[in-house]
Amino acid sequence: MSHRATVNSAENLGAYVSGQPNTRLADLFGLVGWSKGELARLVNRQAAAMGHPQLSTDTSRVRRWIDTGEIPRDPVPRVLAALFTERLGRVVTIEDLGLVRHGRAGKRQGGGNEERPDDVPWAPERTAAVLTEFTGMDLMLNRRGLVGAGAALAAGSALSSAMYDWLHTDPTLSADTPVADRQLNAEPAGFDRYEAAPIGAEEVDELERSVEVFRAWDAARGGGLQRKAVVGQLNEVGGMLAYHHPPHLQRRLWGVAANLAVLAGWMSHDVGLEPTAQKYFVIAAHAAREGGDRPRAGEALSRAARQMVHLDRPDDALDLMRLAQSGSGEQVLPRTRAMFHTIEAWAQASMGKGQAMRRTLGQAEDLFVSDKSDVPPPSWMQLFNEADLYGMQALAYRTLAEFEPGAAVHAQHYADKALALRADAQERSKIFDFLSMASACFIADDPEQADRFARLALMAMGQNSSRRTWDRLRQMYRLTAEYAGYPKIQALREEIRLALPHPRNGKGGNVPA
Repeated sequence: MSHRATVNSAENLGAYVSGQPNTRLADLFGLVGWSKGELARLVNRQAAAMGHPQLSTDTSRVRRWIDTGEIPRDPVPRVLAALFTERLGRVVTIEDLGLVRHGRAGKRQGGGNEERPDDVPWAPERTAAVLTEFTGMDLMLNRRGLVGAGAALAAGSALSSAMYDWLHTDPTLSADTPVADRQLNAEPAGFDRYEAAPIGAEEVDELERSVEVFRAWDAARGGGLQRKAVVGQLNEVGGMLAYHHPPHLQRRLWGVAANLAVLAGWMSHDVGLEPTAQKYFVIAAHAAREGGDRPRAGEALSRAARQMVHLDRPDDALDLMRLAQSGSGEQVLPRTRAMFHTIEAWAQASMGKGQAMRRTLGQAEDLFVSDKSDVPPPSWMQLFNEADLYGMQALAYRTLAEFEPGAAVHAQHYADKALALRADAQERSKIFDFLSMASACFIADDPEQADRFARLALMAMGQNSSRRTWDRLRQMYRLTAEYAGYPKIQALREEIRLALPHPRNGKGGNVPA
């Protein structure tokens, strides 16, 4: 079969045909429930609204997209991505639809049957385009009040397998190629896309300062209130990256993109948009590697691992941590490696592997104290200090206490040390420490102390927009059941039920009675 469809319409002139069904598009098409004729009409209407009134799609063309893997030329893939995004209430990209011309639609590279998660890794020239498209779609959902998260998380093993070889090789910066002064050949996202233009050192300075502002806000109040601003800033940076700047500026821009993508992912995780968060962590890893910063790429993947532990998928977390640690390169600082070990230990604790957890935490402590601070830590590591080390140790022991109740006393010890060192700016981290302490006290049969720390957490949570804190509160609430006959704990349980956010459907059931 020819790789070029011979058609007369302007829409399909130059369309690529793989000759194989587009399984990604077929799956999403089946999910939304449209007929082929209905989708054709929607494409024509949406294209006209986007400034392409000449586009004319019919049922037979939709059938070719699905059945023969035909990929129509721009703007049709962008139009389809917009339609599916709005219909499903979550970001759907051109990659998700199998409409990228490199590779075979919906198939694993190398001829296997298993789909590669989000077609990772992307070619270097695609990273800026993927970043811009995804943030543009995310902003569109924000504007229209759609917050669905119906996509599935990719398994940690699938991501690790797809990205291992790529992360372990040294990237060639696109900024170092001979085409230094031309715009990248990247398809525009079509929504909220920053008009690409060259920038100078002063503009990059301002972008780097904005990252620090967003990071401080996130540490203090959680990600919900500033997520849209971070995504918008990242969208603009994606546009800037569509130009080749001098190598030193291009590297800094990739660094800004990586930092903003991590923040966007962490904020998305904070508000429960889990597949969106995972996508941002993967984008961050790509951006960091494009900028030659492999430790930053590893840290981005470690965020995805923390997300997996929170979602009770510790096996996936360990897969991601193996990739993060091995792919970070020799330049990674001891403190960064210590942080990696605390996440690994938390995953081990979630599986009840007490010996492995203790050994891993011991390695984390040794690495932390071995860091002589003779090399300034990168900006993204400055929030992992001694208090964070203790806080992660408390969390790991509190988690292990579900399997080994005797571990609760160690959780109390480390939570106390963390709280003694927490700065006022780390309000969300304090809440987690309070909840670790309260949970450990309940497990250690000390309801009086548990009640005190639980109330401290409740008092601090009023101004915090992190759904993760509410999830941890629900975990602690479960431990109060054994002491429900105590008047003080009975009152605490009622206060927690009143404080927990109501589900979006307006029905109850936040916690068991």
